[in-house]
Amino acid sequence: MKHDEFIKHVQTVAQLSSKDEAERATRATLETIKERIVGDEASQLAAQLPKEFGQYLHGREGENGDTFGLNEFVERVSKKAGTEPTTAATHVKAVFTVLASAVTPGEFADVRANFSEDYSELFPA
Repeated sequence: MKHDEFIKHVQTVAQLSSKDEAERATRATLETIKERIVGDEASQLAAQLPKEFGQYLHGREGENGDTFGLNEFVERVSKKAGTEPTTAATHVKAVFTVLASAVTPGEFADVRANFSEDYSELFPA
């Protein structure tokens, strides 16, 4: 999936009014994913995404992810994107939904395995 297509899908799923909002939501979510998951897994995810997104996922190779729960994840995305937490949660759900279709099922399962069950409401069913 190409960058513009990915952003358009996020915009549609999250019902955002602009591509800029979808870009901010995607960047904030990917940067927070990078903080949460094992660094090498973030690099593997980046390899399957448009190269523009790689910068948001690289930089923690060889490191373990930070352990924080759902509320902290949403709060971090909220701060990065400059949105309210309830809005950020909607954006995260949209990005995860698009990620699920943009990467191989095995890669998405690997990413999902880095998140505890309390995150299940953010992932597509």
